[in-house]
Amino acid sequence: MRLKPFALIICLLLSPGLSIAAGKTVYGLNEYVNLSGINTEVAAKLDTGAKTASLSARDIERFKRDGETWVRFYLAIDDAHDNPIERPLARVSKIKRRSGDFDPEEQKTYTARPVIELKVCMGQAQRTIEVNLTDRSAFQYPLLIGSEALKRFNALVDPSLKYASGKPACATDATLGE
Repeated sequence: MRLKPFALIICLLLSPGLSIAAGKTVYGLNEYVNLSGINTEVAAKLDTGAKTASLSARDIERFKRDGETWVRFYLAIDDAHDNPIERPLARVSKIKRRSGDFDPEEQKTYTARPVIELKVCMGQAQRTIEVNLTDRSAFQYPLLIGSEALKRFNALVDPSLKYASGKPACATDATLGE
């Protein structure tokens, strides 16, 4: 008889956590993502240990347009675009270098990367996220989605799953969550 009140207390203590999880979408370790406006679908790695999102880009250059700083780049993926992509520069991020990436002559412990805002569709959710541009062609996934973007998607990541949300299926005029 003493176990019943104890079990009830445990259930009541655990229920707030369950209600928080109920409003989230479960994604796998890897998901297909549509890069809206670029009309490209890529496989992404969801990484809760990374803060920012990174997109594989090459020939990155900054330029001015109407007094604003913009970025021109090409996607650095297997079937890379022939046409450059141009987006306004949102900011410049400082990414911490790994010990093997440190150049003592530069004496910088970070790498400066341009950041753009990009609409992405994952599953049925479309969000605008910040993405830093860097050459990820040595990595298996051209897009890494970090914790800041995962928060925008209200995501729970189950590393035992892959492509849990299926192919991106966002409405073309979806602006939910922006």
